[in-house]
Amino acid sequence: MSKIIPCIWYDGGAEEAATFYVTLLPGSRIVRVARTPVDTPGNKAGDVITVEWELAGQRFLGLNGGPVFPQTEAVSFQIATDDQAETDRLWNSIVGHGGQESMCGWCKDRWGVSWQITPRRLTELVAHPDAAVAGRAMEAMMTMRKIDIAALDRAVGEA
Repeated sequence: MSKIIPCIWYDGGAEEAATFYVTLLPGSRIVRVARTPVDTPGNKAGDVITVEWELAGQRFLGLNGGPVFPQTEAVSFQIATDDQAETDRLWNSIVGHGGQESMCGWCKDRWGVSWQITPRRLTELVAHPDAAVAGRAMEAMMTMRKIDIAALDRAVGEA
């Protein structure tokens, strides 16, 4: 078991979110669903209060805590993708399941959780030892919503 488990606060929907998330990556599963044994300010006895899941081996806890703390972009989850097909599949899954697009590979799922769908190629290019190459990659990325690896390669002159 992980010593540190990120807890994501939901205004309801933690179980639905976890069930969706485990479809995104291999090696993912629901670990435990806990129901509150008594009424609380935000839940009735028997309601799902927490859901624990593993996403590609990383443990998470979802808490149905109510509307007090909404999601923000201050915390996001980055998925490093190996190719355009994986980038497209993950982006389209999140955005197509009631989420919304943002810029530079960021998107939000239908529960407001922010994700960065980041091709490893992008990470390599923006850390390139040639500052001109890194700069062209960064400038190209700044114009994109979903990251287009072929467009990045064209921008840096490697297509």
